[in-house]
Amino acid sequence: MNRTHPNPKPIVYVVSDSAGETAESVLKAAAIQFHPNPVDIRRAPYVVDRAGLDRVVADAAKEQAIVVFTLVVPELRDYLIAQTRKRKLVSIDLLGPIITTLEKAFNRESLHQPGLIHQLDEDYFKKVEAVEFAVKYDDGRDATGVLLADIVLVGVSRTSKTPLSMYLAHRKFKVANVPLVPELQPPEQLFTVSPDKVIGLVIDPDKLNMIRRERLKSLGLSDTALYAQVERINKELAYARDIMAKVGCKVIDVSNKAVEETAGIILGMLRR
Repeated sequence: MNRTHPNPKPIVYVVSDSAGETAESVLKAAAIQFHPNPVDIRRAPYVVDRAGLDRVVADAAKEQAIVVFTLVVPELRDYLIAQTRKRKLVSIDLLGPIITTLEKAFNRESLHQPGLIHQLDEDYFKKVEAVEFAVKYDDGRDATGVLLADIVLVGVSRTSKTPLSMYLAHRKFKVANVPLVPELQPPEQLFTVSPDKVIGLVIDPDKLNMIRRERLKSLGLSDTALYAQVERINKELAYARDIMAKVGCKVIDVSNKAVEETAGIILGMLRR
């Protein structure tokens, strides 16, 4: 069935008692089904009283616009529906039917509190702080991170230090990682912190050889470079194990482990 709207660019007011992102996202997902006909979306966020609703309805009436809304306070929701009907406007309640259905399913009333989805609690801030920490102290950029970190990862290149740091950061742990390279002296801080928070990462030489060769290819470089040669890899791993022994830290072989598995082992070590 082929239907055309008399207005080639229908106007839709998105009304919300919060930021209005939810309603706009749903509207865009629906509107894309009518491509290439564009939709003129006009967001009206943080509308929390009848006066605000009156202004939006008045503007919408001038242009015979559609009103899409996400209002969690029943009184405001009912008022908007009544006003749009009075003006003979089409209105679409995105949240009301869902909330009503859930109230029946849970056999209790909802909170009717706007903006809950955007409330930032302490856990959220801790996670953001940990992620920022992991970025700042990635790959030994600043040795002071070793002193400030909850966990310090050490190992040769391509032992998943950075992915592990980010994974653990999302568990709210501040992680610094330090690359171990024979030609570079490790930071002094590595030998002064508690070895309990330092984790050494090692890997099978053949496995590392394969990983490094693929890495070089992805960069458009020859896989015969020194970086991927077995002799060089064995030298680096021997050096790394020597440093780990001096630090006195625990060591994990990551040869056949996913990042999540290695992270689980580390978290288990911390709990013990």
